[in-house]
Amino acid sequence: MLDFYTLAEISRNNCTAICAFLVPANLLATLFTIILLIFHRPPVQLWLSTGIASIFACVMILHVYTWFMVGVVMLPTYILLSLAVTCLLINVMVLVWRSNSLQLFSLWSRNNG
Repeated sequence: MLDFYTLAEISRNNCTAICAFLVPANLLATLFTIILLIFHRPPVQLWLSTGIASIFACVMILHVYTWFMVGVVMLPTYILLSLAVTCLLINVMVLVWRSNSLQLFSLWSRNNG
């Protein structure tokens, strides 16, 4: 059985490697999502990109919370947490923007079509 305490210890022991992967992965996946939105790619691609970017952001949030559990409250933990929350919010806003723009476009085409 997989124990949460064991996962938290692995997360804290391999912090440098985890952060070295998750920080660029978060930034690149969120940037890719924004690029897909700008180029009006199909919703399936946008959903896939936001899903992957959101997974990276949630994993980083969980990683930071393992540090909060043991009482490590330092500037890097807040920076990483704010980065993850920002990326997560951007991905949610992209989905909201896309769904609202599609609704507005269909409403506009019905009225002008």
